[in-house]
Amino acid sequence: MNDISNPIVQMLEKFLTLASQRHTLITSNIANLDTPGYRTRDFDFRGELRRAISTEDPVMTPIARAIPGLMERPDGNNVSMDRESLLMAETQLQFNIGVQLIRNQFQQIMTAITEGSKG
Repeated sequence: MNDISNPIVQMLEKFLTLASQRHTLITSNIANLDTPGYRTRDFDFRGELRRAISTEDPVMTPIARAIPGLMERPDGNNVSMDRESLLMAETQLQFNIGVQLIRNQFQQIMTAITEGSKG
């Protein structure tokens, strides 16, 4: 733990890391839109967040799996731009919320520092 970190900041760091990793996975799906036989991959964000929070391990590698049940084109590819665009927007919102929550935590720390120096 660094000097200004607390459990909430640590949890938010893990949240942002997972959001970033999911963003990378979604962009990979989109990049493979025209790759024959490519299978859409994703991970359970909530489940992976629970797993990340419950461990002290700083290295988080979510378990990405092929998503079953998606409509497949004749070439075997099942990437849906509609699905990926929706997930991209959701992930971006999650990331933005995480950034705002970390900003709030640092603002509280700065307020405590400045208020403490007045006393």
